[in-house]
Amino acid sequence: MPNHPIAYFFAGAFLTNAIPHFVRGVMGQPFQSPFAKPPGKGLSSSTVNVIWGFANLIAFYFLLFRVGTFDVRNTFQIAAFGLGILLFGIFTAHNFGKLHGGNNPTESQRP
Repeated sequence: MPNHPIAYFFAGAFLTNAIPHFVRGVMGQPFQSPFAKPPGKGLSSSTVNVIWGFANLIAFYFLLFRVGTFDVRNTFQIAAFGLGILLFGIFTAHNFGKLHGGNNPTESQRP
C-alpha cells in the first residue's frame, strides 16, 4: 500500500509555492501573497514574502520528511510529490499569468 501519497503531493505544492515567494523576497522585490490587499492579487513586501516562502519550506519539510517514511526510490511516492509540483505549478502559472501577462504573451515577448 502507498505510504502517505497525499502528504507527498502537498509537499510538492508547498515547495512550488515557497520558491517564488522566497526568491522574490530575497531579491528585495514585492510579490503577491495571501496577506496583500486584495489577497493573492495585491503586492506584499519583500520581507513578508521571505517569511511566507520560509513558512512554505517548513510545511514542505514536515510533509515530505516527517510524515511516513519518504523513499526517493519509491516510484509511487516520487510520482505523488512530482504531481504536486506540476499541478500546483500549472495552477499558479495560470493565476499569476493573468496578473503579469504570462497567459497571452505579445509577439514582441516571444523568443
